[in-house]
Amino acid sequence: MPGPRRKSALVTTGAAIGPPRRRAWRWILGTALAGVLLYFSLRGVEWRRVWHIIAGARWGLLAAGCAISCLSYFTRSLRWRILLNAEASLGVATVFRATMAGYLGNSFLPARAGELIRTVVVSSGSSLSKTYVLTTALSERLMDVIALVLWSSLILLGVSPKPRWMADVSRTTAVVAAAGALAIALLPHTGGLTRRLLERLPLPAALRGRLLALVDQVLLGVRAFHNVRRFLSFAALTAAIWSLDALATMVGARALGLHISFPVAMLLLTGMGLGSALPSTPGYVGIYQFVAVTVLVPFGITRDAALAYILTAQALGYVVVLTLGLPCLYTLRRTARLPPLRKIEG
Repeated sequence: MPGPRRKSALVTTGAAIGPPRRRAWRWILGTALAGVLLYFSLRGVEWRRVWHIIAGARWGLLAAGCAISCLSYFTRSLRWRILLNAEASLGVATVFRATMAGYLGNSFLPARAGELIRTVVVSSGSSLSKTYVLTTALSERLMDVIALVLWSSLILLGVSPKPRWMADVSRTTAVVAAAGALAIALLPHTGGLTRRLLERLPLPAALRGRLLALVDQVLLGVRAFHNVRRFLSFAALTAAIWSLDALATMVGARALGLHISFPVAMLLLTGMGLGSALPSTPGYVGIYQFVAVTVLVPFGITRDAALAYILTAQALGYVVVLTLGLPCLYTLRRTARLPPLRKIEG
């Protein structure tokens, strides 16, 4: 829907991807990192043993794990809807379709382009600006990081013996998570100061107007957490989401004849969640293998078994995302007339 607010938001959304040269560097860096991590993950692996573990999988348990993952994705859409509906009234089906289109993009496109896809999907079918929607999407990811780090830090307190590197990383990430939580708490209260600073800068009137509109939308998106009832609902769904993901991890491991406890499953999910923030190839190839081997081996799971698990989990993850995401994306393209993915990327 046209208007000055949408125009400035569109510029912001496009800038999140960056110019072609920057995208090329992301591809190069992500591919190089994936190659290095794959080397350290795969060295010394007995592939015959890996395929033997995968071939012996119990398909009923794998199907149960996929069903739990589907429920987790649906719960994620309910959680995001809480933030979006602070300024709108969107239906569950609409937000679920946008959520799955976003996860489909994250699985096959670099630089977490799925966040932009779901932003475009929601803003194209509602009165919400792209800046507001993108802010809620990124804030949701930040809150996930905070929840995972805090949860894993508590788990590590009860793990003995625990690898030294895990204790070191948990302390560092706990500080980062605390800083992120503090930013979400304080940022909405800085609106007046930010506006005064922008008004004093020697900027063209048109550019100043765009920046002020952008700041207003960003602060509005973060302020969605400042309603107590909304925040408690968001926190409860966050706990449900990661509990479901941990359960899916445990069931998937059991299907391969492995035992992963709930605390170890949470540590694995934390490592994968933090690792997904690194430059990577689509699907986080290399990063997830490295995290699985690094986290699971200290808890008595062999390198071959850890690799068998993560390869199976990634393959089934693609199946779930494609099964849910493709129909959602097709429906959205027909009803909302979305632009092609290459336009959303660029």
